[in-house]
Amino acid sequence: MEDWMRRLNLRVGPMALMAATVGAALALSSANQASALSDNVVRPHSGPAATSWTVQRGGPTAVVTLDRTDGSLDFSVRRNGRTVLEPAPVGVVTDQADLTSRLHLLRRTDRVVDEKYTTTVGKQLRRSVHMNESRFAFEGKDGARLDLVVRATDDGVAYHYVLPGKNGVTIEHEASAFQPPASSPAWLSTYAAPHEQPYDRTTAASAGSGEYGYPALFQVGDQNVVLAESDLDGRYSGSRLVHEQGTGRYEVVLADKEVHSDGPLTTPWRTAVIGDLATVTESTLIDDLAPPSRIRDTSWIRPGKVAWSWLAGFSEAQRSLETQQKFVDYAAAHGWQYALVDDGWKTTDWMPQLMDYAKQRGVKILLWMPWTDLDTSAERDTQLDKVKKWGAAGLKIDFMDSDTRERYQWYDEILKATAERELLVNFHGSTIPNGIQRTWPQVMSMEAVHGAEQGDVRADNIATLPFTRNVVGSMDFTPMGFQFGEHSTSDAAELALSVIFESGLQNFAGSIEEYRARPELARFLEQVPTVWDETKLLKGSEPGVSAGFARRSGARWFLGEMAAGAARTHRVPLDFLSGGKWRVDVVRDGSDGLVRESRLLTRHDTLEVAGVENGGFTAIACRAVPGRASCDEPVRHVPSGTLTVDPREASADPGTVVELDGSFTIDEFGPVADVTLGAKAPEGWSVEGPGATAAELATGQPLTADWRITVPEQADYGWTEIPVTVSYRDPAAGATGPKLSLQRQARVFVSPPGIDYVSDLPFSAESNGWGPVERDTSNGESAEGDGGPPRIGDRTYDKGLGTHAPSEVTVELGGTYDRFSSDVGIDEETPDKGSAVFEVIGDGKVLGTSEVMGPDDAAHAFDIDVTGVQQLTLRVTDGGDGNDSDHADWADARLHIAAGTARR
Repeated sequence: MEDWMRRLNLRVGPMALMAATVGAALALSSANQASALSDNVVRPHSGPAATSWTVQRGGPTAVVTLDRTDGSLDFSVRRNGRTVLEPAPVGVVTDQADLTSRLHLLRRTDRVVDEKYTTTVGKQLRRSVHMNESRFAFEGKDGARLDLVVRATDDGVAYHYVLPGKNGVTIEHEASAFQPPASSPAWLSTYAAPHEQPYDRTTAASAGSGEYGYPALFQVGDQNVVLAESDLDGRYSGSRLVHEQGTGRYEVVLADKEVHSDGPLTTPWRTAVIGDLATVTESTLIDDLAPPSRIRDTSWIRPGKVAWSWLAGFSEAQRSLETQQKFVDYAAAHGWQYALVDDGWKTTDWMPQLMDYAKQRGVKILLWMPWTDLDTSAERDTQLDKVKKWGAAGLKIDFMDSDTRERYQWYDEILKATAERELLVNFHGSTIPNGIQRTWPQVMSMEAVHGAEQGDVRADNIATLPFTRNVVGSMDFTPMGFQFGEHSTSDAAELALSVIFESGLQNFAGSIEEYRARPELARFLEQVPTVWDETKLLKGSEPGVSAGFARRSGARWFLGEMAAGAARTHRVPLDFLSGGKWRVDVVRDGSDGLVRESRLLTRHDTLEVAGVENGGFTAIACRAVPGRASCDEPVRHVPSGTLTVDPREASADPGTVVELDGSFTIDEFGPVADVTLGAKAPEGWSVEGPGATAAELATGQPLTADWRITVPEQADYGWTEIPVTVSYRDPAAGATGPKLSLQRQARVFVSPPGIDYVSDLPFSAESNGWGPVERDTSNGESAEGDGGPPRIGDRTYDKGLGTHAPSEVTVELGGTYDRFSSDVGIDEETPDKGSAVFEVIGDGKVLGTSEVMGPDDAAHAFDIDVTGVQQLTLRVTDGGDGNDSDHADWADARLHIAAGTARR
């Protein structure tokens, strides 16, 4: 066929050639009975200057048009007699040919795509795919080839290019564009690589000139168009939409200047999800276009609810074993499957201990990592093998911040490596889902959203996300962080996000105190799943105004709706239910917190719920059964408690005694049995006191004990830990069930004789470039006490000052000391950032100065004579690269008491 066409090109003019080309292609299509489809798929439409072909499968109609005057192609879409995407160019420019013009058709091949597949996450776990596909083979100048593959289905259309050459090709530019009608309302997000910008309402033409990210939503009459891409991996580059104000055209622009392939090249699908709002939000088209799963056995992949402590304490909470144990306790007590430890844990040494603690309670641990810890094969092997050995269930991987081909090639590698080790993945600082969750089903969610971490999400933006970002795949919005930021929604509306937003891992961001202050919220979160058998958009939902969904899990329906703006009555027709009576348990905003109500209704009823400003509601619908008072299903509640020791820290001299008290209380879901509370002496130390026991301990009932701890005469200097442990049995586990245990540490510091630590002295003056000056911890975030132990290089110090440039700390010496010593450097708080210069100043005179210290530099040791000095100032200045992450430690900062002088 191709040879015949080339010979024909030598003997006839362009118009005759085009007519012959189209005729030959039609003859081939008609002759191929096995692939012939209905007339509306295979019939071309010819005019005086153009020939058009259509592709359809019950929904929108894709139209491919060849301009016979210049051989250019464009792509448009109609639905229900309306043009929803106006003609816009298609084609590519390579290093070998311009395949945007002077094209003619060689042939058209049609086929039906019918598939069934099951996902591990999403709005619908079992899926059926029914598409019609047409492949248009075009030839350009000098025989250059371009195949345009078009698919159409009930809920949208898509196209991609195939460059079939065997000798390699470099794409320099795509001509691809989409053009909704200029006046179409639009919801667009300004492009930035992490995809975390909010959505703004505008129109297709009036949107400012610039770059916009996927997905982009346009309303055309009663139809909606969501632009996105699918089947994007390391073979190609990510893209964005570029717009010039005043037009409706949005051009596809690649993140890379060019994309090279050593052989044939297939580009990602340029995709438009099209239909009414229900069709668009319930669509799985982005996944349907993606390659099948590369993991045969997915039985180890378990979505679930996550106790996430970041917004309840930031880095400090991640460095605290006690805090993480409390979040594990809460997860276990409320039937949540996971706890996530975020940025900060890498400076600790207790992670295996936390894994064991969580395993005792039936909770799995997820760990945060920056992608730079995993960007080489050797790093992936080391880090992934380590966390797998510990028992981690998966990773939250952060800060990729790029849509380049190189970064997508990294995605390919990390997805393969985590699948091999059976580790779940949640990407933050990432691209958007592009069908990745079908191909790699261990991907539970992705951020790529202006989410709750921003602390300022508007209610109208929340009501936009279900029609934009969440259309294309799981979205980790991290709701429920009541203690953080500015909340534009009511408590019931926030709770509704557990249903409205789809995410295989729902990282709930609340503090334990906030959950306990909202018992109806806690109860609903125990019941709500994170994956769904069926999804229905609730009637009346509108982008930027309100969003409501009914999602089915097994035999129960979960409803969630929120509305931006003035108070309203939420009215939900229940026609998605099947026949018979249903119990509907509603949680709504009341005058004094959340209120639960239960009603008996049928599918012919409309559920009405009184709402508040920026409010909403949630509900569970289940079959009405005599004797059943609610739709709740059983949840295993593992008892959780609090163990305290007093004092937590103390200083003591050798041979002295420290008195220690311990107390244990069950916080939730008692009683517990066989309780034992005791303290253990380190080697060489002694403990007096019997501890305490109880056959049973009810919720809220304390068990207390006290001990006398004797410091040995030859005690090691520095911190010594005194472990206090409580063990108990959960009666629900039976008399032979394993005991649960909880341990806290009392720390006693034994100081060398003749030494005062600067961190133990009062400051006569202090200033700091970020947050407070910290005593015996590094400078972390802006709050007091939120740093870790001082750490320079591989060494962790017991004592010291944590500062941030520019900083000054002044102490009064009064001539008491003769030497000052300290190791100084950039703390491992930010292991790849920061620079600083350290100065020691006595009575206004500089006594010592360091070189510029960077994050990779070993500690600089000061040992300075301060004999007679009355006032000592420790100063830190920026190293010349600006005050950014200049976390500077005065580690082990000591003052040596002069002979014959009394300690101050």
